[in-house]
Amino acid sequence: MSANPSPQKPPNPYVKYSNMAIQMAVVIGLGCWGGYKLDKIYNKDSTPIYTIILSLISIFAAMYLVLKDFIKPK
Repeated sequence: MSANPSPQKPPNPYVKYSNMAIQMAVVIGLGCWGGYKLDKIYNKDSTPIYTIILSLISIFAAMYLVLKDFIKPK
């Protein structure tokens, strides 16, 4: 007797895209939080430059990760 493995079912698209959204939210949230903390430490009364920079970097990083997963061949 040979065991035939059952064909794998493709992942549910709702799960795939919700995971991408959660991943994007976490990356952006961590970038904003990190920038906020750095601004509290180094920029007491100035423009929140670390928050702005890390927010933009985290947005680009999140977009890269999502597009990389979206374009990945099946």
